[in-house]
Amino acid sequence: MKKIILSACLGLGVLLGAGAVQAAEGGVAWDKFKPDTTNTTSLQNGAKLFVNYCLSCHSAAFMRYNRLQDIGLTEQQIKDNLLFTTDKVGETMKAAIDPKQAKEWFGANPPDLTLVARSRASHQGTGADYLYTFLRGFYKDDTKATGWNNMAFPSVGMPHVLWELQGVRVPVYQEVEEHGHKTQVFTGWQQVTPGKMSSTDFDKSVGDLVNYLQWMGDPSQNTRMRVGVGVLIFLLGLIFITWRLNAAFWKDVK
Repeated sequence: MKKIILSACLGLGVLLGAGAVQAAEGGVAWDKFKPDTTNTTSLQNGAKLFVNYCLSCHSAAFMRYNRLQDIGLTEQQIKDNLLFTTDKVGETMKAAIDPKQAKEWFGANPPDLTLVARSRASHQGTGADYLYTFLRGFYKDDTKATGWNNMAFPSVGMPHVLWELQGVRVPVYQEVEEHGHKTQVFTGWQQVTPGKMSSTDFDKSVGDLVNYLQWMGDPSQNTRMRVGVGVLIFLLGLIFITWRLNAAFWKDVK
């Protein structure tokens, strides 16, 4: 019995140790973000940001442009404002960059983002939490090839495509002593040059982009929920009618 308990404790220690290493390698703790895929204004702004800032390198190969009509855009609005990589509204969202050039510049072909919000969930939070933290976590780092680094994804190969909106900033650390060792603890940000947006407006825009990425991962979710509510209401009404009919049929028998 003692051997079993000891083995279980050792196994738990290994798991906790591995979890601690993974958390350390994953950067800072993720900020919490609750997406609202029913907010069409937010989704439309997120779609605009995605097409203007993400689609040049990242594809969304499982999403067609005409599906954006589900978030309140007309086909003409899509053609006039969002068709930069194709001239057909029924085409999928393919990146403008050549895959060979992308691999040469960044070391790897940028991943497809159709399901990124669903695939990035972990013990630290949801995929939306990760994306919201990641997109707001870039800072200037001249030691990197791109000139940028990220608090949520250290040594990421992706440059900060939204830097004109956010501006340039660097992290601020405070030296503290823990268990007899001095460590650097992240305490905040120092703005080096301002961006086109204030910090509040930039966070809101990133939230819109994350909202869109969340919706793009499952664009039929809102429709399913509406249909599901309708079906439940119908079934409840049918159960009530059946109950009353049953009572009427058995009234005389009793």
